[in-house]
Amino acid sequence: MFNVQSSKFNVQRLKHKVQCSKLKVQWIGCFLLAFPLLFTACLDETPKSQLPEEQAYDTAANLYNNAVATLYNYIGGTQESQGLQGTYRGVYDYNTFTTDEAIIPTRGGDWYDGGFWQSLYLHTWTPADVSLRNTWNYLYKVVMLCNHSLAELDSHQSLLTTAQYESYRAEVVGVRCLFYYELLDMFGRVPLIKADGVALDDVKQVERSVLFRDIVADLQDILPYLTDDHSNLEGNWYGRFTRPVAEFLLARLMLNAEIYNDNDWTDDKQTDGKDILFTVDGQSMNVWEACIYYCDQIENAGFTLENDYAANFTVHNETSTENIFVIPMDKVKYQNQFLYLFRSRHYAHGSAIGMDAENGSSATLSTVRAYAYGTDSVDARYAINFYSDTLRVDGKVVVQDDGSPLVYRPQVMAVDLTGTTYEKTAGARMSKYEIDRTAHADGRLQDNDIVLFRYADVLLMRAEAKVRNGQSGQADLDQVRARAGMSMRTATLDNILAERLLELVWEGSRRQDLVRFGLFNKAYDLRPQLDGEESGYTTVFPIPSTALELNKQLEQNPGY
Repeated sequence: MFNVQSSKFNVQRLKHKVQCSKLKVQWIGCFLLAFPLLFTACLDETPKSQLPEEQAYDTAANLYNNAVATLYNYIGGTQESQGLQGTYRGVYDYNTFTTDEAIIPTRGGDWYDGGFWQSLYLHTWTPADVSLRNTWNYLYKVVMLCNHSLAELDSHQSLLTTAQYESYRAEVVGVRCLFYYELLDMFGRVPLIKADGVALDDVKQVERSVLFRDIVADLQDILPYLTDDHSNLEGNWYGRFTRPVAEFLLARLMLNAEIYNDNDWTDDKQTDGKDILFTVDGQSMNVWEACIYYCDQIENAGFTLENDYAANFTVHNETSTENIFVIPMDKVKYQNQFLYLFRSRHYAHGSAIGMDAENGSSATLSTVRAYAYGTDSVDARYAINFYSDTLRVDGKVVVQDDGSPLVYRPQVMAVDLTGTTYEKTAGARMSKYEIDRTAHADGRLQDNDIVLFRYADVLLMRAEAKVRNGQSGQADLDQVRARAGMSMRTATLDNILAERLLELVWEGSRRQDLVRFGLFNKAYDLRPQLDGEESGYTTVFPIPSTALELNKQLEQNPGY
């Protein structure tokens, strides 16, 4: 196999060119109309910079590099609304700052941004929101590129052995499933397109349950052709779509099956998970049993909890026994950016470590309370996940421009802090990832890999699935709490949801958890329930208005 460090990330200059040089006229015409801005970067390329087709696909190695490895460049990002994590106004922000976990409050002249961050927290987004449109475009761009890559693999299959063809194809299908999973979760009813060069008239919106089952079927189909290797470890499979990654996705899909199987999320009716059946490894299982099965498979693949919770987020976290799928980061080799620490810390905090800062994102009041901050029983993970109180760097108290100590105020927060005493210092700040003191671009280019999937989540998924299936999830919950040095709690659904916040804060899964537990559309923390929101319509984002205007076959999600 090919080393992803040479095949994946050293094709940065080719990542658009091959696709652009190979796009059929019909395909360009249809999909530029259907999904505006999807291929703007392609259109900016000059002909002399394009890689000739005969060179791009002349060997098995080049076919892999230019039809498979190049797709991994899109999992991270460098621009707004691009990448599954690391950048602003995209998948991560829509799944984090819309919840009771975190908030970016307005701080005087900072962070109003046309009301964008307030709209996320208050659920007042609209189909016309530019960032929502750009996120939709990003997700579909990668789906389209996957379809094109599959067509290239078919066209040049003669260069490959049967094993190579099946392996390469499985990776591409896996990446496409990952991006369709995000579309399923965020938008519900979306176009399902699985071929290259589809005409606009043939682009059909499908019910949420149809897309859900299609993703599951594709993931199950490719499992035999994916390697069992760990994707987080540096080596040939570093950052690539492997069998444990697929099994994690399958477990997530099964855990959320009651939501994803529901074609009308506004009628307060769902099919019980015990009555939603799938064939798994030749056996009929309900979705809770299937979730448990896939979690077991991940455990059997050798993933374990790190002894130290913080080890998963250190500068050199490639060797973590817990991380299942990451966005590889290297401040010299790779272009992917991680802006979240930079976004959160106060200006004086940034100066103290020799970097810049934006003084934005903070924990909500309810999150601080969930950690029992200010009590004798504060959760041991609080000090790892948050900066709070008087800040020290290298043992020295950090001071502000006026000479006063920098003191973060975890128990002070408002949607708009403008004019308040603690306008600039309110809120506990993100500290989950160790600061790379040698990072470039004020910390945006770091060596810590961005964690997307990890084994602690597997244990909590399995605990929840067991409880929902009438079994005991105690052993799995106990493992997670014991590693954190915390006392045992009874494995009830409420306690498992609470543990997911404590364990997985800042990791981008809170919106999905709240939707699954029926809490996302309720009032929480500082957020009131919108008029009509009890229907659940905000549990799915609206289809962007530009997509509806350009494809009259699409229908808007209910409530928008």
